[in-house]
Amino acid sequence: MPPEEPVYPDRMIGEWDFRVGDVLSVACPFTVTRVEQGLTWDHVSVRWPWWEIDTENEFAHWNGVVALGVNSSGSVSPEVEAELFRTDPPPEQLKAGDVCRVGVSPTVVHVTDVEHHDPPLQTAWLPHPTQTVTVLPRGLSYREFPDETHLDGSGYTIHPGDEIPFTFELLMRPYASLQVGDEVADAFGRAWRFDGPWEWAAFDGEPAGAGPAWPLVLLTRAGTPCSVEDAEAVSASTAKGSHQETIREWMALTEASPTL
Repeated sequence: MPPEEPVYPDRMIGEWDFRVGDVLSVACPFTVTRVEQGLTWDHVSVRWPWWEIDTENEFAHWNGVVALGVNSSGSVSPEVEAELFRTDPPPEQLKAGDVCRVGVSPTVVHVTDVEHHDPPLQTAWLPHPTQTVTVLPRGLSYREFPDETHLDGSGYTIHPGDEIPFTFELLMRPYASLQVGDEVADAFGRAWRFDGPWEWAAFDGEPAGAGPAWPLVLLTRAGTPCSVEDAEAVSASTAKGSHQETIREWMALTEASPTL
């Protein structure tokens, strides 16, 4: 049987309809727990107060302890950079056996990826995740790291539907009236496919340049002609402003750069 080790966790929030590009304020009430291991290698380990151990998992084992990233050195790993959870008192004041609280103060994040799992992921804790949402805290931009051990800089994963009592507020959803795969015509008659707020493909094959010129006319949705209601919603939501103004508003909230 493999040795039990603390999990360097994915973070959970409640059920919600996430989309790439969403800007959220996320928080979790601070909850009493116990320190299992004090500050070591930029982590502090605590008894996790929300998950249950999956005792029937034959392939993965967890001891109920979670390691939280702590910015305590000059060289900060991507994992530590993206950490959402904090301890109270702070890690420098804690040692093994101490009672503390763990939670998330209101934090602005933006969503970089959303995945659905059917069947659920087979984790060593319960409940098993049915969705994975990746976020980055304010000030961090998506990027790829040359170090293959990190794969990419997509951020910090959470699993909506688990037991951690997150609360959240939607601060901005760029292009809320559009759905991935929508085809639109812009103010200059140029046709585009919407693959996400920062992923626009022009059908003429030319570079996207400054992006689609507002207002937009919805042409098709899910490969079929759109309804009058959907077309009116897109037209109304792009009647004022511009693609570039949307980018600037998003960047002001996130202090990050969109993937363009």
